[in-house]
Amino acid sequence: MKIIERYYAEVEQQLQNSLKQEAELEQAAEMIAATVMNRGIVHVFGCGHSQMFGEELCFRTGGLVPINAIMIPQYNIYPQVRLSQLMERNEGFAYGVLDAQYTTPADTMVIVSVSGRNPAGIDMALAAKEKGMNVICLTSLDYTEKVSSRHSSGKKLKDVSDLVLDLPCVEGDAVLSDPSVKERFCSTSTVVGMSILIGVMGEAIVKLGKAGADVPVWVSGNLDRGDQVNAAYLKQYKGKIDIL
Repeated sequence: MKIIERYYAEVEQQLQNSLKQEAELEQAAEMIAATVMNRGIVHVFGCGHSQMFGEELCFRTGGLVPINAIMIPQYNIYPQVRLSQLMERNEGFAYGVLDAQYTTPADTMVIVSVSGRNPAGIDMALAAKEKGMNVICLTSLDYTEKVSSRHSSGKKLKDVSDLVLDLPCVEGDAVLSDPSVKERFCSTSTVVGMSILIGVMGEAIVKLGKAGADVPVWVSGNLDRGDQVNAAYLKQYKGKIDIL
């Protein structure tokens, strides 16, 4: 079997495993739908490559409008990935990051951390709960159980979240091996994690529709009507979604 076929097989298995947490996926969709119904914002936070989850969910064709990606240079892999790594292990900074965002107790915080061990995600969860938000985390339970916490409390992200979604990747994330290669390779967390969160958002969108809500969904700017539809949302959420 070719490497790409092995990788696809691993991803498919992890996607199927993620569906086993049916109750948790349903609860996440309900929490997000309730947030939108109550005119709240869904904030998405991650460090390093996990910032991609906020990028994917915010201002995205076919996605919910009231989603704020918390993206600041200190947690980004640019301009130097090592600085991002240092910052995600820094305790206390995330409180100030959240203070700089527009928030209300009606909001929900979604935090992505595959290992769930670093202080930035744990602090963000604690800060969000202090502001009255519900906190959903996406983390690998297998991975996080096999590593120690880097937070002074000794807690991990799963311990300080209201709802835990399992991202069923392996310890260390890299899933493939070969006798010719020293280290394991090909991570799955981005592909599988994105699928989980996009699917949850889809469930929330349909729940809102069935509840009679006028569901705010971004339309592609490359459709002729896209700019007109999105202009109204940009005006409505200006100042509430930080990245807009």
